[in-house]
Amino acid sequence: MVTDPFPPGIGLKLARMDAEVVTVSHEHENHNYTQVVRDGAYEIRGPGEYEVAGVSVIGVPTFHDADKGAKQGRNTVYLIEIDDVRICHLGDLGHKLEDTEAEAIASPDVLLVPVGGRTAINAAQAAEVVRQLEPRYVVPMHYAIAGLKVDLDTLDRFLKEMGVTSSEPQPKLSVQKSSVAEYETKVVVLEPKVEPKVETKV
Repeated sequence: MVTDPFPPGIGLKLARMDAEVVTVSHEHENHNYTQVVRDGAYEIRGPGEYEVAGVSVIGVPTFHDADKGAKQGRNTVYLIEIDDVRICHLGDLGHKLEDTEAEAIASPDVLLVPVGGRTAINAAQAAEVVRQLEPRYVVPMHYAIAGLKVDLDTLDRFLKEMGVTSSEPQPKLSVQKSSVAEYETKVVVLEPKVEPKVETKV
């Protein structure tokens, strides 16, 4: 499964990928570059309930800004369930979640949350959304990294908001359905699997 694939124009190189399902949170060009996924993947581009290749996906309508989409348009939050593991991808969420929205996606095993601000929620707002949803693991995304041409805040602000003093980037996160009812939310920083795009001149 692939979420919000991006084009090389943002300054980062993304290899072609195989997937059975691709989700697009909104139709901005930095999030809907589905041609990087090889032919045959089922594309989900909005709210609704989907069942594809053993993967359950619920799309919850939200907005890309705090003015109900007046500035940046709509955004879809996806709750993805694979092998009894619930993963929530917030896309470019631009506001605190309403109670009904939070209830629909509450307590995911993994929460992918934008933290870089600008056109989506910032570090403080992201921390508030984490508290709303109470996930097992939080994976920050959509923040400044080397080579990225999009203007975003760094990860440090979010880690400070979450009270994380040190966080070594991990190559991957492996999650299985937990039988433990109580847990403490843990922030996991993943290593970017992309490289700065090299410009060639002839």
